[in-house]
Amino acid sequence: MRLNQWPTAIPGAQAVIIALALSATMALAAEPEPIHRVSSEVCETCHQDIYRQWKGSMHAQSTALSDPIHGVFYKQEVGDPSAEGMLHKKSGKFPICLQCHAPNAARDKTTKLDALPAYSEGVNCVACHTLKDYKGIKGENGKIRYGLMAYEVADRLQGPVGFPRGLQQLTASEDLFGGATTTNSDDQKPNPHLGEPVELGGKSIPALELEPNSIQLRTSDACMGCHDQRDNPKGVPLCQTGGEFVESGSRVACQTCHMPVAGGFADHTMGGGHHDAMLERSVVFDLKTKAAGDAIKTRVQIRNLQPHAMPTGAPFRNLHLTLTAYDATGNVLWQNADGHPSDDDPQAYFAYGLADDKGHPAPPPTATKPGKDTRLKPHEIRDLEYEIPAKGVALVRAELYYNLLWPSLAKKFDQLPKEVTSPVLIAVAEDQIED
Repeated sequence: MRLNQWPTAIPGAQAVIIALALSATMALAAEPEPIHRVSSEVCETCHQDIYRQWKGSMHAQSTALSDPIHGVFYKQEVGDPSAEGMLHKKSGKFPICLQCHAPNAARDKTTKLDALPAYSEGVNCVACHTLKDYKGIKGENGKIRYGLMAYEVADRLQGPVGFPRGLQQLTASEDLFGGATTTNSDDQKPNPHLGEPVELGGKSIPALELEPNSIQLRTSDACMGCHDQRDNPKGVPLCQTGGEFVESGSRVACQTCHMPVAGGFADHTMGGGHHDAMLERSVVFDLKTKAAGDAIKTRVQIRNLQPHAMPTGAPFRNLHLTLTAYDATGNVLWQNADGHPSDDDPQAYFAYGLADDKGHPAPPPTATKPGKDTRLKPHEIRDLEYEIPAKGVALVRAELYYNLLWPSLAKKFDQLPKEVTSPVLIAVAEDQIED
């Protein structure tokens, strides 16, 4: 029976019960959506440039639905990212990787990442801007707290500055909109960050109150919950950028490099290992040659400008160097490696290895100990020396490549797009050889 079919005469107690039930239903219907379910598309209404930058970032592509490399490992270790109730296959627990890669879904303990835009958007606007306080990655029990677990999470947005309008409110006679941070009335407009829903551009924007939190948003605290350290089930360090950062002694916040201010706001592209321009400016690359009888003594110098290892992050990222001598018509006369430098010229391969109990190379999930680490340490300057047969050489050229995967993984995961398995040229240096 529908409500409009109830008889007109209802006993008093029953009428009270119905009224209370209807009130509760209406109250629930009026409840605003939890903030962690708010899509970044809502933010786009006002913050169009920032949204566009974020949309092209790896933060926006962080889930197993969008990041092909993470997706491969997720499907192996967990299963279908669009299915509910998935557990980590070996531990039988809720997938810990969602705490970093899909934090809004982690808050709801769901594994169906396509259920809401706020889940499939990965590290979206709200995911970062509700981090209130960094507790550190080490818990009281000594275990690592990953992603959201390393933070106190707020139900209000956190901003680097907020809206310091106290003095203005004390001195202003009237503020129709309450949205300006200056006293210029031309700048005033409706602002949902002051705690009330507004209408903008024909859209109804919910109240998204924002409070200032510069310590959280303008320091490396904003990043370390996900980017400090990650161990595999055997306790072997995988991602370890935080420790590298501490080792460097740097006091510069991550945002200084990864979110530089341009055009009046911080760059939300947040470039890293998938961002060509960031990679190209990460090192100084130099080549010097000197004739020495029948040989050309060659020095390649690489300077790591980063306050962390190069490369950092996922353990399968690596660099390799190719050094080639050409004759006057562009024919190759000599190379530092006939195949991949990891086999033929180990000094030209920069990687963090993982191993099993026997010391053999092992993938991240099953490694039992660290392998050889030949990456560039924070701010390291490394010289590589070569002697090249001089006969006929007109040009020596050095190239430095960045790879998201070890050569073995790139070969194994041949179903992945070429843009994530192919080497990226990040630095070139040449020296002409005079007769």
